[in-house]
Amino acid sequence: MGQLTILVIDDEEDMGHLAEMYLENAGYRVFLASSGKEGYELLKRKAMDLIILDIMMPDEDGYQVCQKIREKYNTPIIFLSAKGEEWDKVKGLKLGGDDYIVKPFSPGELTARIEAVLRRSNVKSTEAKTQIHIGEILIDRMSRTVAVNGDLIALTMKEFDLLLFLAEHYAQALSREQLLEHIWGIGYFGSLRTVDTHVKTLRMKLGIADYIQTVWGIGYKLEVPSE
Repeated sequence: MGQLTILVIDDEEDMGHLAEMYLENAGYRVFLASSGKEGYELLKRKAMDLIILDIMMPDEDGYQVCQKIREKYNTPIIFLSAKGEEWDKVKGLKLGGDDYIVKPFSPGELTARIEAVLRRSNVKSTEAKTQIHIGEILIDRMSRTVAVNGDLIALTMKEFDLLLFLAEHYAQALSREQLLEHIWGIGYFGSLRTVDTHVKTLRMKLGIADYIQTVWGIGYKLEVPSE
């Protein structure tokens, strides 16, 4: 499994880059957002392993952003704030936060808190995540089910394997040869059109959540289109 991904939502540019530096030094892949709206749009396009969310922001504050995220995603959230009153911490945890860090913080404290939250969430770098969220799609590896907007859709075994492989390689262009070899096996002697046929039926079943894009001359990729 690759690097764990962390989304940092903070309107203070210096603080965002400081957190980014700490986290990248600890081996995480970091995405920065300067507002709740920007952070939510990033979350729709890219599955994150954890979110660090500032509270004091213009427009929507961190509490409001947390409530919005919790309507669709169970991604762990650590609040980050200069407000250290117990009431603020309790409110953040009640709204769905998993931890609360008071500014200023040290690199050691930040990474230790993240590791603790990820352990509690059973997200480890040596284990595959059970679920993958991409936009309106929820893929569950354990139950081998796919839901769009909360509604289960019926996929064949090959369709599920195809969607899962595309999701595991989010935004990467995969050739038809790669897809055929991975899904059908090296010894499969069928045509590359087998891939095209399965992609066509998979697109129909995904409906409004059809994020499969044709990469001309190569094959396909799965990516939520930017608005």
